[in-house]
Amino acid sequence: MAFAITQTCCNDASCVAVCPVNCIHPTPDEPDFGKTDMLYVDPRACIDCGACADACPVDAIFPVESLTEPLKAYAGINAEFYAEREPAANADPAPNFHAWGPPSFTRTIPSDFPAPRVAVVGTGPAGMYAVEDLLLHTSAKVTLIDRLPVTGGLVRYGVAPDHPSTKKIGETFARLHRHPRLRLQLGVEVGKDVSVAELEDRYDAVIYAVGASSARGLGIPGEDLPGSLAATTVVGWYNGHPDVRPDAVDLSAERVVLVGTGNVALDVARILTADPETLAGTTISPEALARLRCSKVREVVLLARRGPENAAYTEPELLALKQEGGPQLVVDTHDPRIAETIDSATTGKARLLRDVPREAVDWSAPPPHGQRRIVLRFHSAPAEIVGDRQVRGTRVTAADGETEIVAGQVIRAVGYRGTALPGLPFDEETGTVPNTAGRVDGVPGAYVVGWIKRGPSGGIGANRSCSAETVGTLLDDIVSGKVSVAPRRSLLRRR
Repeated sequence: MAFAITQTCCNDASCVAVCPVNCIHPTPDEPDFGKTDMLYVDPRACIDCGACADACPVDAIFPVESLTEPLKAYAGINAEFYAEREPAANADPAPNFHAWGPPSFTRTIPSDFPAPRVAVVGTGPAGMYAVEDLLLHTSAKVTLIDRLPVTGGLVRYGVAPDHPSTKKIGETFARLHRHPRLRLQLGVEVGKDVSVAELEDRYDAVIYAVGASSARGLGIPGEDLPGSLAATTVVGWYNGHPDVRPDAVDLSAERVVLVGTGNVALDVARILTADPETLAGTTISPEALARLRCSKVREVVLLARRGPENAAYTEPELLALKQEGGPQLVVDTHDPRIAETIDSATTGKARLLRDVPREAVDWSAPPPHGQRRIVLRFHSAPAEIVGDRQVRGTRVTAADGETEIVAGQVIRAVGYRGTALPGLPFDEETGTVPNTAGRVDGVPGAYVVGWIKRGPSGGIGANRSCSAETVGTLLDDIVSGKVSVAPRRSLLRRR
């Protein structure tokens, strides 16, 4: 019986590297890697060895016959991916994962070179994949720097507390903290406690994995009103981020409008409408849990500019939202195109909404009493956040005209962008540090990885191949002499 990959897939291809029959795709050398919602096991080629399940860092792979009721759909989802593909050639095992990096990555540093000293700024997934490559495949001595007093980055403060399997990848990263060639320097902020120039003077190379932590704006009137906030604030609030106050999110309004339909938007909507007791025992902030127990929120409305076939969330996240025991999910039918699209869909995200209740919602009335719910409103663009001293609603435009949705809070979840780091070049349009294969343009010895390198796209696992490319570029530069390796003093240790 075949195995199947399920909702919590992190896309880091650990399973691909150990599969003896090359039955997991897309692989990092295939063009759609990083573009699919998850990886998939070909049931026609799987030999039921279980190697992929053992290697999975987030417990996302199970035998098909043991899938629980909420996960049974993934047997079909895995098979559907291969419906029009040729079966994998069982005689040709997949190559080792690191062979998919650039050719320079497999090159060894000559034995007469001193061990390079490398600083990695950021302890999230992008930084930790780079650290893993450096420690396991080179003789480098690594200093891992983070401005917060604890490690984890996105895994610790960006993953929803009711996704414990996804957070498990942090345990894999944490094991590297005890490596004899790794030194941790926490509570050190680059640009404040130490400059880019000082780091680059004290280390042979510096890899910046600082992410994209600021939120994109909507660019509409009323966005700065009290009661209008970014999803990044809400995520930080329920995860106990030290930069976010425990009272940052007001839960006194019965209806909340959430602009955006990405996975982060679904996370926020799910947490705000969840039974608080289901969150007890998770990693949720105790202060946030206490406030959720007193919350008056009964309805969260997700606004999408496009139709149900083009929603930004992934199919696994939508399937998880539909599970019994959670908030009720409703589709607003203000536009006839919505029902037509859902009813005619044979594949994709729209098809998954066929069994979801539909309703022509009266937005001037308060939410209905009873079960908390999440309403998907497609083909609707926010035009203005309405209010005087406090948000009281959102004016949206659609094909059927303008509508004001009465709400006491508006949360924008329309994407992230990077923040400039003093001493490094920065592209304001893309929110990234200009680079070539991870090498910072115009700054010798400086490298980037993750969202600050490529923009806010791809989940946790996408950082693995991204880091392999950057580390490969760094090793190439050491071997070619572009980066010199010389004895240096530890600035951070001296301070």
